[in-house]
Amino acid sequence: MDMQQLALEEAALKTLADTVMDRLKTVKAEMQEALTTGGVGKVDATLPDGTKVATISRTDSKPAAVVVDSEAFLAWVRTNSPHNVTTRLVTEVRPAYTTALLAEMTAAGTAEVSDKETGVVDSVPGVEVRATRSTTHSVRPTKDGRALIAEAWRTGALGHLNLPQLTAGPEA
Repeated sequence: MDMQQLALEEAALKTLADTVMDRLKTVKAEMQEALTTGGVGKVDATLPDGTKVATISRTDSKPAAVVVDSEAFLAWVRTNSPHNVTTRLVTEVRPAYTTALLAEMTAAGTAEVSDKETGVVDSVPGVEVRATRSTTHSVRPTKDGRALIAEAWRTGALGHLNLPQLTAGPEA
């Protein structure tokens, strides 16, 4: 293949990919809104003839403990568990201890830990329990879903959908 033809093919594919990605972002946001407002956890994607080609599943965010003020967190650990602080050029809480504490607070649903011996509950400054990712959803095609969708595309069976067409861009 000559370089001019490769250049044109790459430019065409890039334009198509950008157009599809823009539409996908819009549809994904609309699907998320529909799942959330409808209180729906899962919906099947079916072709006009009823053949299931994919499953859309909502993924809810789960609250988790995160360090939001590392200095306050370090000061608390320095007082309450000094052997879990290491000093190099930078003073920081040992990562394994941070992971363990955050997991404990995530499980408890609060930025507090209890002393195993005394049972005393201590609030941990610099940590909050908050949603760590936004609510989203996944698309899982069936075993032959991709091939069925490709065939439906080729035969025009998806013509009723608002799929992107390559049209003249804003600079045209």
